[in-house]
Amino acid sequence: MIKFTQKIIYQFKEYFILLLLVLISLLFISNSENPKAKRIQAFALANFAVVQNVTSSFVSIFVKDESIEELKKQNALIMLELEKSRKAEKENQELRSLLGLKDTSKYSLIAANVVSKLVNKFQGNFIIDRGLEHGLVKGMPVINSAGLVGILMDVEKNYSVVRTLYNTSLNVAVTIPRTNVNGVLNFNGRDLIIKNIPTTYDVKVGDVIQTSEFSTAFPPAIPIGTIEKKELNMLGLLHSLYVKPFSDINTSSFLFVVKVVPSKQINKLEMNLIKKP
Repeated sequence: MIKFTQKIIYQFKEYFILLLLVLISLLFISNSENPKAKRIQAFALANFAVVQNVTSSFVSIFVKDESIEELKKQNALIMLELEKSRKAEKENQELRSLLGLKDTSKYSLIAANVVSKLVNKFQGNFIIDRGLEHGLVKGMPVINSAGLVGILMDVEKNYSVVRTLYNTSLNVAVTIPRTNVNGVLNFNGRDLIIKNIPTTYDVKVGDVIQTSEFSTAFPPAIPIGTIEKKELNMLGLLHSLYVKPFSDINTSSFLFVVKVVPSKQINKLEMNLIKKP
């Protein structure tokens, strides 16, 4: 194995050198506040995430399970950083960068395994192997490397309950970053839907849905999914938007808890909207 590795390194040493130079260049770009540099950063992060996803299956042959978990954690951080960069670029273009952006990439991620799934038509709940002893608190968001999965609803000493997006009791404040249209995402037992969006609003199939900055339960700009279908109500004045999530939630086995605690008073009010069955 060692000889094989040495042979690979020798044969592709020029590519390794090139990769090193590219990473150094990206490091300098990431520290720049220039809007053009921000666009390059967002493009580079997007392509890196794609390359990492394609190569992950190859890498898993040679690394230990701990290394695989670390790669998944880094991919989740890249996902948050990418969305933050896209948001920063949009606000720079609109000359609103002085308002300040919430840096979701600075949040700590706690890795967790799904040990049980309690799923029926209306209630999607997971049990994960992390709890109070790991610093978890009720109300913390749960993600994977693709996007939002749910929220912590009950936390015990070593285990916690995750209420997933596929739960009729979970309401999520969301936004369409392309047009800043806001709404509330909910599961109706079959689909993820954003209801009561006026037909006069600029909304298209394929638009990306993210968590809203108006939510205190979730940090802003966490990817959720895309609009898959629009449906008019009987009067033709409002739309219902059907959302396809980025995360394959029901098959998830490895998750990350975003270690952020919102304001207790505001969070208490919002958590009352996330009704327990």
